[in-house]
Amino acid sequence: MNTDQEQLVEQVRARYAEAARAIDAGAPAASDVSGAHRDGEGECFGAQLYDPADRAGLPETAILASLGCGNPIAVADLREGERVLDLGSGGGIDVLLSARRVGPTGRAYGLDMTDEMLALAIRNAAAAGVTNIEFLKGRIEAIPLPAATIDVIISNCVINLAADKEAVFAEMARVLRPGGRIGVSDVVARDDLSPAERAERGSYVGCIAGALSFGEYAAGLRAVGFSGISVEPTHQVADGLFGAIVRATKPLDWQPATRPAPGGSPATRELPTTAGSCGPGCCG
Repeated sequence: MNTDQEQLVEQVRARYAEAARAIDAGAPAASDVSGAHRDGEGECFGAQLYDPADRAGLPETAILASLGCGNPIAVADLREGERVLDLGSGGGIDVLLSARRVGPTGRAYGLDMTDEMLALAIRNAAAAGVTNIEFLKGRIEAIPLPAATIDVIISNCVINLAADKEAVFAEMARVLRPGGRIGVSDVVARDDLSPAERAERGSYVGCIAGALSFGEYAAGLRAVGFSGISVEPTHQVADGLFGAIVRATKPLDWQPATRPAPGGSPATRELPTTAGSCGPGCCG
């Protein structure tokens, strides 16, 4: 990574370390940690995006630490016995929910680079009494797992924070087994917004400035060999930026590919609109 990328990594690390410390200190709600804004319909980031039945029985600090822009568990279609990896697992809510879905014969891994969030996640797992999980320290650009060992990759509003998204996509393809799949929630920009225009709408650590466009996201996944790619908006989080569900599959005949820069022509699509947007928030 170059110096600018390393600085972004440290800014993200500091933001989420602060969030974990705030939760430990008894922050009343995840949105107070993240700075997410509300519109008339409710928040666009946080635990309210999960079904109440999913939240039931989880430690309060796992719920407070949910700072994402969606619910990847709802789209990943997890099955008994599968091995699931959550990129940027934060306080562990998606790892705990994944562990429920895959059952005792499956396993859920959480990867995070922030010591404070990892410590919080481990405490949450102990409080929930869940044992078929493992938390790993590392960056999502260099996943500390062997190739072709994971059935499903999930992530909740974290890939937009990565300084090297090409490396993230390549690592996702590497660790998935052939036929494996991704079910990711992330912030994605309208195709006509330039990087400068995205930065005008919110900060990098606020999950806005670093967002890829719809076309860039799909092209980045395609460049490393994914197929069946879809990037579908769910709700607006800022002017021209949306929470989105990203799905893709690693083909059975996948071969490692070189990593050209993400690009691609703008795609015509219907985007959700609201009377107002939620504004820049934070995620994880």
